[in-house]
Amino acid sequence: MRRAKRALPPVAVVLVLALGVPLAGCGSEQGDGASAGKESGATMDMQEAAEQSDAMLDAVLKGIDPDVQWAHGPTTTRACGVTRRRTVMTIVSPERRQTFLDRAETFWRKNDYRIKAVNKDEKFPAVYAVTRSGFGVSVSFRGKGQAFLEADSPCVEESKVAAPTTEPNGPAYEDVYPLPRPNVRSDFWSGSGG
Repeated sequence: MRRAKRALPPVAVVLVLALGVPLAGCGSEQGDGASAGKESGATMDMQEAAEQSDAMLDAVLKGIDPDVQWAHGPTTTRACGVTRRRTVMTIVSPERRQTFLDRAETFWRKNDYRIKAVNKDEKFPAVYAVTRSGFGVSVSFRGKGQAFLEADSPCVEESKVAAPTTEPNGPAYEDVYPLPRPNVRSDFWSGSGG
């Protein structure tokens, strides 16, 4: 008599998914990728990972045309990694948000990033990508239609992390948190699509 295979109960599936998601930021994918900066397997500390994240965020912002005004968001560290953030201060109209995301996604695809997920939500769309060296990057729209860019490092050696050295292309908003909502108008980004 053949035994039927048992499916995992729904609770087990939820637990696996819930526990697996937080680990995604500390994983790594093999290879050196366009943004690895170091050979695969080489040791990197949090400061070096932060600098690599800054370079990745600078590059994608330069890849979005026409330019948008941005400011540094908070840097956070976790047990084995670091996250750098940029906050877009240009008003991106609902009609232009998908175009904004498409330009980031196109830039990442051209630079050998792997697109992990695309959220087509009308109000809060987002694109998530990963480099071969395990850095996760994203562009997402949140409250009041503000765009945020983030770069999460894979697991690296613990170290102190200095503030970003790249100058924002608008007000720095030093020691201001939370940052203001988008307040810069653009003929292209703030207009209607079509």
